[in-house]
Amino acid sequence: MTVSTDAPPVFLQLLADRNGKPAGLVLDGGAAALPDEQLRALAAQFPCFIRAGLEQGQAWLEAGWLALPSQMVRADTLFDKAALPPGMVLVEGDWPLAPPPKAVGAQAASRALALQLVQLVSNDGDTHEIEALLRRDPTLSYHLLKLVNSLGMGSSRRVSSFAQAILILGRQQLRRWLNLMLFSAREGDLRSPMLLAKVAVRAHALELLARSTGLGKAQQEQAFMVGMFSLLGVLFGMPLAEVLAPLTMSEAVQQALLDKQGELGELLALVEAAERGDFAAVAGRLEALQLDAAEFNRVVAEAHLWMLSVATDKAGGHA
Repeated sequence: MTVSTDAPPVFLQLLADRNGKPAGLVLDGGAAALPDEQLRALAAQFPCFIRAGLEQGQAWLEAGWLALPSQMVRADTLFDKAALPPGMVLVEGDWPLAPPPKAVGAQAASRALALQLVQLVSNDGDTHEIEALLRRDPTLSYHLLKLVNSLGMGSSRRVSSFAQAILILGRQQLRRWLNLMLFSAREGDLRSPMLLAKVAVRAHALELLARSTGLGKAQQEQAFMVGMFSLLGVLFGMPLAEVLAPLTMSEAVQQALLDKQGELGELLALVEAAERGDFAAVAGRLEALQLDAAEFNRVVAEAHLWMLSVATDKAGGHA
């Protein structure tokens, strides 16, 4: 694909409400960017904001985007909602990436089970072993079935058991949802809803970028898993290498996660640069990948649309 400079790359930063749940998106990136069809569709489904002074601000407002309210605060560490100033309705910042609160009692046991589940699924464990593990933690089971039922499989039939989920989805798709489910709301961890949203965007964006750069189906699936695994260290409050050590994965996935090496590593580095707001690095990486910025923006919008289907109360997900 030839590289075009007509559309500057953009990214979307997640905003939380006072309870730490996804509540909006704010545009980040190219000041001269214009909303395309996917970004218009996104604004029709979820509160989407632009900051003051955007060069093409009027075009975004006409496309359904909103002016960012002044009642917003930034937090880069875990916050106490009771300590937020009165009237503050939105929270931005990197607080979901802060270390988790120290787990005790049932929380510690649940986190240990979740880590054991990651290992079992990654190592292609026996179906009955996975089901037995899920039965030991009703919260994990609940969030798995909630996620699977959010997929909109074109049937009114609701999935009510792990065995049924395997029958309907197949093991490869179920592996995705088991991993995604680990980021679902966990008692005592304020970060969980936002981490789920972030990992959903990252995983699907990497999958779409793999497709856009001409990688095959198997590598697209690996790209999704790279995105999913890349935040496991944050989730568990452990070095990523330590979390990954007992997991079975391909060399390409491991190199991408630990060293940002290889084709998958380049895609992960691209998305991480966009998340940081380093658009000079984004432009350079897009050029190296020979990927059009307009295509990158389409991927960003589609990844966030997909996130809404699995990480918020919005309906209509797809696998």
